[in-house]
Formats: sequence, C-alpha cells, structure tokens
Amino acid sequence: MPEDFEAFYQREFRQVVALAYSLSGSRVAAEDLAQEAFIAAHQQWEKVGRYEAPGAWVRRVVSNKSISLFRRRTSEVKAVTRLAMRRQTPLPEIAAADDEFWKVVRDLPKRQAQAVALFYLEDRPVVEVAEILGCTESTAKVHLHKARKTLAKRLRLDEGELE
Repeated sequence: MPEDFEAFYQREFRQVVALAYSLSGSRVAAEDLAQEAFIAAHQQWEKVGRYEAPGAWVRRVVSNKSISLFRRRTSEVKAVTRLAMRRQTPLPEIAAADDEFWKVVRDLPKRQAQAVALFYLEDRPVVEVAEILGCTESTAKVHLHKARKTLAKRLRLDEGELE
C-alpha cells in the first residue's frame, strides 16, 4: 500500500525545492519545478507511491524539467541577442556625472531602485510607478521617500535636491 501522498509531500518538499534551486539558480523557478514534479507524482500516485524510492522519482522529474528550463532560457537569450544584433537601439545618454548616482541607486533595495529609475529616468508620475510595480500609490511614494533619504545620505546631498 503506497504511503499517503500528503505525508510524502510534507516530508520531501523542502529538499526537492533545494535541489531545484541548486539546478535553476532561481527561487521562483525552483518552487515551480518542485510543484510541477509533485503534481506529476500526485497524478500517478497509485504507481509512484509504490516505488521503493518515490522521492528519487520526483527528483528525477525536477532534474529533467530543470534541463528543459535551462534549454528554454538559453534559446530565449540567443533569440533576444539575435534581435538585438539586427537592431541597434540607441540607449539614452547618461552623463558621466550621473554614474555615481545610478551606482548608488543600484545599491538600494530592489523596489526603491525600481521606483527611482521609473520616476527619475523615465519621468513617470507616481501613479504610473505604482501601477508598474503592482503596488498602491502610497506604497510607491514610500519607496521613493525612503530611496531619496538613503540617496541624500550616501551622496551627501540635501534631500530637497532629489525632489
């Protein structure tokens, strides 16, 4: 009689996600890979659950799917590179004096850096920044406020100079 699937899932999930993470390099992809493998196991649990090592079967599924993910990512990168080579889109000019500013921006927490780039580089209003980041307008304002404070401190500027 096969082990209860839920008990198997509870026992194995963390280690399978860790394996998927080590193979994919992405926490999100790792969780997706693990879930796909466990769904496949659940769908065939009458058979898989009777294996001597059902955990090994799930890990093999994760390993195979991670290879497919890697191949798909590689193909996508190659395709994007080919497109970019055909069409050289000029990048916006960023003055050399701005290099230090953008370096400090890149060191901010991710959401703050995104908010700053959208607001200052793309000149988007806060409402659009919030929409793009998938948060409320007040949350976008908080990200910008915290970013301005940190930038002013790190760049030794008055916070009003960043308004």
